[in-house]
Amino acid sequence: MIKIFWVEDQQHWIDKFRPVLQSNHFAPAEPPSLAGAEQNRLEVFKQLDAALARIAQTDHSDAPQIALLDASLNGDDDGGYTIARALLKKWPALPIVFLSEHSGTGIEQKAFEEGVSRDFIAKNQRNIEAVLLWRMKALLKDVLAPAAQSRLLTSGDLSIDLISWEVRWRGNVLMNPANPKRPLAPTPRKILRFLVEASPRPVTTLQMAEWLEADLEKFSYANYRQHIKTLRKSLALAHGDEQAFMDLCRAGDGVATFGADGAYLWKVPAENGQ
Repeated sequence: MIKIFWVEDQQHWIDKFRPVLQSNHFAPAEPPSLAGAEQNRLEVFKQLDAALARIAQTDHSDAPQIALLDASLNGDDDGGYTIARALLKKWPALPIVFLSEHSGTGIEQKAFEEGVSRDFIAKNQRNIEAVLLWRMKALLKDVLAPAAQSRLLTSGDLSIDLISWEVRWRGNVLMNPANPKRPLAPTPRKILRFLVEASPRPVTTLQMAEWLEADLEKFSYANYRQHIKTLRKSLALAHGDEQAFMDLCRAGDGVATFGADGAYLWKVPAENGQ
């Protein structure tokens, strides 16, 4: 079973697609239909504000596996884009599909140019239910495959869920030091991922800017350093002893400074430091 975040403002389309989305199996090497009482979990919204509120309220542990969005909502041609950006801000790896009556228009062009959609499917086409299933299964193949256990990037007591982007240190979720009720912001989480993947090699400001796809003229060492500062503070809070974690970093473990060229690296703290 999967969770589908679905935004559609017209009831007849909801009635048309709901049975198909609820009852079909999207995981590879599984029967095509779900058995018995098993059904995929659909969260359906007709209004922009309701969808945005739900995104804000949803915990990272309850992230959807895919989102289906109508591009134009109640006359607002930017409605789908607004929701897509909110979804990707919270779950950067979430596959988003636009299911729309505006295929072949500037609305479709904008969806791809702004990078908010993996696919754009025209509702008014022959055999649309089957087409929708084919395309969704293709997008979800890597996410739902048994090998997708690799969605977890781990390094010692650190784990990063590459689907939900939940980050844990010693079992504790990394939170925003400026607002402990909210998770750590997306950019420091991405930086941590890239540091872990590059470990034990250090990552310079230029390399990090390229991996973040940031503007090379705007992402300076000062930006990098500030994100590292936030990241260290978040890890220290999760560590349970802020001073002890900061001491680890100064000693060259954890999120460590490398050289004098604005580079940082991730090194798993030694057992006696944990």
